[in-house]
Amino acid sequence: MRTSTAASYRNVNSLQRGLNVLAAVNRMPGGIATANDIARMTQLHRTTVRRLLETLAAQGYLRRSASDDSYRLQIKVRELSEGFTDDEWVSSVAAPELGELMREVVWPSDLTTLDGDAMMIRETTHRFSPLSFHRAMVGRRIPLLYTASGRAYLAYCPEAEREQLLKLLVAGEDEQASLARDSVLLARMLARVRADGYGVNEGDWRVEPHVGAVALPIRHGDRVLGCVNVIYLCRAVSTATAVERLLPALRRAAERIERGAAEGGRGEPMFSQAGRATAAP
Repeated sequence: MRTSTAASYRNVNSLQRGLNVLAAVNRMPGGIATANDIARMTQLHRTTVRRLLETLAAQGYLRRSASDDSYRLQIKVRELSEGFTDDEWVSSVAAPELGELMREVVWPSDLTTLDGDAMMIRETTHRFSPLSFHRAMVGRRIPLLYTASGRAYLAYCPEAEREQLLKLLVAGEDEQASLARDSVLLARMLARVRADGYGVNEGDWRVEPHVGAVALPIRHGDRVLGCVNVIYLCRAVSTATAVERLLPALRRAAERIERGAAEGGRGEPMFSQAGRATAAP
């Protein structure tokens, strides 16, 4: 008996082989490969590889060089990823890890990513945690300078990105602007995050003065893909207690999310060394 709709359909082998060939070209230096290169990488017969390469070229994804018989990626391959964002992908990787983290610490957690001059909550366990005091959190924007996640992001993102973000904050008219203009206080705050290895919020955000949090960045090389935190009530948990009891589980969750982001969830690198998104078969 068929147990699912998906199980009732067989794989389209020709499509699978074509995607494998395109992914193999993408992994070659400069996105340039010969039929022999691809046959060796994919273990497909050279005649099959040639047919697939010619098909991809006819569709505009590759261009065949007349001089050396190599195939090169064309800009049309970008269309395959135009609807994809790192933020959404990291959220899907992180969701099960957030669930596991909640089972360990009980307090709710959020996965946040940069959204202009703020962090945005992309995934959360608030709706599942018995200790949550909020429910509808996905899509909520939270400030960079007054939250644990925002501070962790700023402390660990590349310097050029940090400078641009601070320029945005300085030009604003909200409460963050004055703090962003205080270069001494700001430098001290970010130095503390780097020294500690995590960001904290001890009820510093005026909108949520009863809320504390500890957060870690989700990193890939020098990039920060997002941040993951644990939220708690300041009257119930001190910062010292949060660091002692919640941070170890949070660190394990962050490491698992980083591995998932690096592997694309399937053992394939999501990003090349040059930062170019790789095509997954």
